[in-house]
Amino acid sequence: MTAIVESDRGHLALLQAMLHGSQAFGTMEELGDHIKVSPTEFAVVVGPSITSEDAATLAQWARVHRPDLGVIFLRHEVDSNALSLALRSGMREVVAAKDLAGITTAVQRARNVASAIAQTLEGEVQAATQNAVQSAQAAAAAATEAENAPRGKVITVFSTKGGVGKSLVATNTAAALADLGHQVCIVDLDVNNGDVAIMLQSTPSRTVGDLIAFNGDIDASAVESLVTPHSPGLSIIAAPVHLDAVDKATSEDVGKLLDTLQGMYDFVVVDTSGSFDDLALTALDRSATIVLVATLDIPSLKGLKLATGTLDLLNFERSSWTLVLNRADAKVGLSVDEFESTVKLKADHSLESSRDVLACVNRGEAIVRAHPNHINSKAFKALAASLAASLAPKVPAQTTADARKPAGRLRLRKA
Repeated sequence: MTAIVESDRGHLALLQAMLHGSQAFGTMEELGDHIKVSPTEFAVVVGPSITSEDAATLAQWARVHRPDLGVIFLRHEVDSNALSLALRSGMREVVAAKDLAGITTAVQRARNVASAIAQTLEGEVQAATQNAVQSAQAAAAAATEAENAPRGKVITVFSTKGGVGKSLVATNTAAALADLGHQVCIVDLDVNNGDVAIMLQSTPSRTVGDLIAFNGDIDASAVESLVTPHSPGLSIIAAPVHLDAVDKATSEDVGKLLDTLQGMYDFVVVDTSGSFDDLALTALDRSATIVLVATLDIPSLKGLKLATGTLDLLNFERSSWTLVLNRADAKVGLSVDEFESTVKLKADHSLESSRDVLACVNRGEAIVRAHPNHINSKAFKALAASLAASLAPKVPAQTTADARKPAGRLRLRKA
């Protein structure tokens, strides 16, 4: 529709009669109120009695807020001043007040321009909507692909008692898994006393401590720069070799590291320190299996009781635990049965005392490879086979992100 603003009632009546269906207003205030509630208005004819300043103010507002609204400026005399003002303020046309045919034509052109602008805006809105939908679909597809992508299992080897063979179990389990054809990375999170690199005779150029250099931006390329290849199927991310670093990797950094490794390897075997520190808890929260290691002695028994009690308190399901009893053949006055009954946990795998084990450690070799038929090698292979057999399938698409988030360490077991 067309709006007319003119304080001269006679001229206003003439314009309204000529422009059928138009709305007539005597003041700019009345016109302003009308435009605010009439989004379909496509033209405003400003009569010659309206001041140039008011007409310019209207045109400037319309240029910004209503580009489809054409302001047609009527003057008794169309001179250079009127044309210059129209150009500066964004008026659509300047027409002589007595040129009735010119006014009608100007209104028709305003209608055509408004229609073209509306179609353009509609097309832009449709394009923006379509792009938004496509972006959302692409993001959803990417998220689904990520959800369904194979995820490696984190195997955390843990004990609160030092000297029980935790690193021995971690390195040989990792080597045995690799020998089964899996891609395996062993991560040494014992940042103050890690032995994985030594036990596998490896000299890493980068370590877990170098995570700090990435400032939290830890992706696959960053992780690859930390990995030290060891042998086919087996890689290492070693513990720091210097203990005097000012800045150390945070638990958040380690969490991102483990999450990224799960997308790169079938198994991530984590060797931890002998305490429930932040790094160990980060690994435990992401673990499919927790391998507990103990020996037949009272200090180890006490340490295992402490570990299992804490794991229970933190609500780690016992179905995810595997107990490896090292030096289970030791004749020290404490039998395997007595040990198991005390901790109320059955030993899933047992290792015997052997000089060959210590010799392999001193040479930096995994016994499963140096002596594949050794009784302890068979035990490690059995452990690896049980872990491989439970390799999780793809995460179901309907599983939510919240359901996969690691449970917090402050969780309590329900009564």
